[in-house]
Amino acid sequence: MADISKKCHCKGIRSCLICENVAKGDETACSIDQCIWKYCKNCRKAWSVLSDSCSTHLGESLNFDGIVIVEDFINPPEELAIISAIDAIDWKPSQSGRRKQDFGPKVNFKRRKLKLNYFTGLPAFSKALVQRMNSLECLKDFQPIEQCHLEYVPERGSAIDPHFDDSWLWGENLVTINLLSDTSLLFRYNDGEISHSPDVSVSMPQRSLVIVFGAARYDWMHYIPRNVITSRRVAITYRELSEEFQGGGDSYEIGQKVMGIARTYQGKAVP
Repeated sequence: MADISKKCHCKGIRSCLICENVAKGDETACSIDQCIWKYCKNCRKAWSVLSDSCSTHLGESLNFDGIVIVEDFINPPEELAIISAIDAIDWKPSQSGRRKQDFGPKVNFKRRKLKLNYFTGLPAFSKALVQRMNSLECLKDFQPIEQCHLEYVPERGSAIDPHFDDSWLWGENLVTINLLSDTSLLFRYNDGEISHSPDVSVSMPQRSLVIVFGAARYDWMHYIPRNVITSRRVAITYRELSEEFQGGGDSYEIGQKVMGIARTYQGKAVP
């Protein structure tokens, strides 16, 4: 079970139910003003009115490229085993009511510096998961070098604000396995100007694998509002190296070193 700490670790503009002192279920703390359309994985479009079949969707639509959803990527016994392995590791408090565990290099994104002192590789249970990912055509060349676990619970008002993942170090594919509960990943268009596009909600079923790439990765910020977290949720997100750290890139040598550490699959969470 999740330990609901009474200590808040939010900074700046970020907040959670602990520092807001808001009672559970207060809708004002969960509201989203933006118009939200829902994504259909079959027709790969977002719709203002989504139905059970592509032929019966109603309203307006927009093309939404850069999402792959693989349902039942793991089975229930595997999910329980993974959660057991994760919960045997100490969780670190994070912002906006989350807790986290990191397996990867320490990164200063502003200075573009890496520290490998505490990086010992991805955890042992990920070796089989990565092999399974590589059996998918769209991930056949995927080689993750960073793994992050994020825990969300409604009691803390867990959420994550709209943001782009870094693209200096991290490459094209952001790959997440969603554990313990169904949830949604939301996207907000951002080209540096005021956007009149609706937000897009992508359903993430329990035990599914979700890949974010292309336009969804680089043109749309992603976020999780607290009102989509109805019970404990643990996300395992894997990231690969950008082209700068691969063959021909300026940082190829350090990229090879990071890759070698990651592939040991003997990692412990970075303190």
